[in-house]
Amino acid sequence: MEELEACGPDAKLYLKPVGFVDNPQWHEGKNQQLNNSLIWFSQIEYSIFEANSPPKRGLVNITQWPEWSKALPEPLAKRANDQFANLTRQHQALQCGERTIRFDQPHVMGILNITPDSFSDGGKHQDNPEKAADAGFAMAAAGASFIDIGGESTRPGAEPVWEGDEIKRVAPVIERLAHCGAVVSIDTRKAAVMEAAITAGAHVINDVSALLHDKRSLEVAGVSGRPVVLMHAPSSGKNPHKGGGYGNIVTDTLNWLEQRISDVIAAGFEREKIIVDPGLGFGKTLADNLALMNNISMFHALGQPLLIGASRKRMIGALSKEAPVDQRLGGSIAFAHHAVQQGAQIVRVHDVPETVQALQIWRGMRDAGVTAPV
Repeated sequence: MEELEACGPDAKLYLKPVGFVDNPQWHEGKNQQLNNSLIWFSQIEYSIFEANSPPKRGLVNITQWPEWSKALPEPLAKRANDQFANLTRQHQALQCGERTIRFDQPHVMGILNITPDSFSDGGKHQDNPEKAADAGFAMAAAGASFIDIGGESTRPGAEPVWEGDEIKRVAPVIERLAHCGAVVSIDTRKAAVMEAAITAGAHVINDVSALLHDKRSLEVAGVSGRPVVLMHAPSSGKNPHKGGGYGNIVTDTLNWLEQRISDVIAAGFEREKIIVDPGLGFGKTLADNLALMNNISMFHALGQPLLIGASRKRMIGALSKEAPVDQRLGGSIAFAHHAVQQGAQIVRVHDVPETVQALQIWRGMRDAGVTAPV
C-alpha cells in the first residue's frame, strides 16, 4: 500500500474482476455478483498507470476490498469506489416495444446484412426484402433476442453508401420484422437512416461511430428514446478503420468509451439506454483484438451492458491456418463463449442457431453451479 500512496495526481486506476467462482454459495461473503449476471468474482485485479513509471499491478480479495480501497489516496479512492459500484451494478431491463430485455443472462444478436459487399454474407439478401425478412424470422425462431440490420458494409476498404440507398435496403426489411418477437436493431452511422429505421419499427440504434459520424445522430437518437450501442473505432470519418497507434489498446479503448459515455449523457441521453462495444477488428491488429478479448471483464467498470462482436472476423482466420470466412464457426463460438464467461451481455453473431445452443449449454452449467447444494 505504501507504493500506492506515493502515486502522483496523474495516476489512473483500472479494475478488472477475476477469480470467477462456479459455486458462489459455497463461499458466502467471499465473492460478488458481476452486475446481475450469472458470474461471481472473488478478486479484483488492479492496474495503476502513471507517467514515467511502470504500471503498478496487484490482486485484492473481495474480503479485503473495503479496507484496501479506503486506504487509497484521492482521487484514486473515488475512482476505485466508482468502478467497483459499476462492476456490481444491477443493470435495468430495456423496454424495446413490447419486448423486455433483461440482463441477467446473455443474449444473441443475429447479423442481417442487406448489402452487396459485407465481408461474410454480402449479396446474400440484397434486393429481396421478403427473403431477407425470412432470414430474420429464422434467427428469431432460433433464439436471437436481437436482429441487427445493416445496409452499409463497414469492412476494411468498403465504399460509403448514399443514405437514400441505405434506407431503401433496410426500411422494407425492418417493416416486415418489427413485429417478429425479436428486438430489431439498425446498424448505421447516418441520422437519416436512423430516422427511417425508427419509423419502420426499429427498437435499437447500433452505431459503429458512437454517434460521431453524423452531426445529427446524437439528437436523432436522443429524441427517439431508443437504446443505443456506442462502439469504439479509431475514426468517425468515412473509413472507421483508419488510425490506431495505441499506447495500451485496452486502457485506450476503455478511456475513449468512458469519455464518450460521459459526453452522450451530458447531451441528455439516459445512461440506462447505453450499451458499449469495444469494436473488435476496427483499426486493431490481431494482438490488439486478443488483448481486448482477454480483458472483456475490465469493461464492466464502465457501468454499461457490453456487446461483443467477434463472429467470423479476420482474427479467427489468423488463428486457424487462414480459415476462409465461411469456415469460422468454431472460432466464432469459441469467442462468443469466452465473452459470456467474462460477463458480456450480448454477442453479435452470424451463426445464430449454433451460438444459441452453445449459450444454452453454458446457461445450464451455470444454473447447475449456482444451485448446487451447500
